[in-house]
Amino acid sequence: MHALVKAVVVRGIAVALAFAAGGSLAADTPVTFQLNWMAGGPNAGFAAAVAEGYYKDAGLDVTLVQGNGSGNTAQLVANGRAQLAYADAVAVSQLIAKGAPMKVVSTIYQSNPNAVMSLKKAGIKSVADLKGKKVGVPVASMVPALLQGQVDAVLGSIDAYQIQAESQGAQLDVYRFADYGVPTVSTSIFASNGYLKDNPEVVKKFIAASLKGWSFALDHPDKAIKDLKQVFPEVNEKLATAELAAITPLFCSGGAKYVGKAEDALWSKSQDLLSEVKLLPAGQDPKSYYTNDYLPPASAMRACKSS
Repeated sequence: MHALVKAVVVRGIAVALAFAAGGSLAADTPVTFQLNWMAGGPNAGFAAAVAEGYYKDAGLDVTLVQGNGSGNTAQLVANGRAQLAYADAVAVSQLIAKGAPMKVVSTIYQSNPNAVMSLKKAGIKSVADLKGKKVGVPVASMVPALLQGQVDAVLGSIDAYQIQAESQGAQLDVYRFADYGVPTVSTSIFASNGYLKDNPEVVKKFIAASLKGWSFALDHPDKAIKDLKQVFPEVNEKLATAELAAITPLFCSGGAKYVGKAEDALWSKSQDLLSEVKLLPAGQDPKSYYTNDYLPPASAMRACKSS
């Protein structure tokens, strides 16, 4: 009888363990991640984290939701309609400065993707040559205006307008803001303060898995685009490939030491530059915009190669 009871107990434990491993007791934590824009190369790292199983390995069931602009995404979190999201740090910081309860927790673009672009035949060989020229600002018809000679140069991003122009055969001179003294903290993962308080371990796991996805995308861009296509079947692979290649230099720009972490000095410089042009209020403490408390330890982050 003693042996029979022992056998029943052992079998019960085995069944319980098996159920925990594959049943509802081990269900992954659901996480909804609001993107800044429609799926494309700039989201490849997150899609890789889904397709390569990095989120699942961390015990997370992540759903990526497409967006329609950083400003809208930032507002969704500020209004409590989203909790964890991805958007330009300037849009997020502007709302934080107005009292929105949220924080940037990891920065992917260490400087903004903006640039001044001109056709090579225009003969604009430096930023100084723009003086007295007609420069187009972002609107839907900006690229055609440049190609048709209606403007001498345009302000746009290297991951969108530059790709559009070059895909139509344009040969461009490109002057990135970051190369001319205006590197500002850019696209970042951020979250509502309430979500951070209630789910600190989930946020830490999400960031670690996301950065693993981005590291994979940097090392295996072709496979990352396939992963993107798997998660978002409507993606144009050729365009997404060009977008990912365009943003790759941004991951370790702005004095970054690690992929995913903007250094304090860059946040301070961003505050100074953006307050000078009235995009952020003067005198705001840069540390009110972000926290590094949810990042992996340095030993677990991808280091930027020193030049």
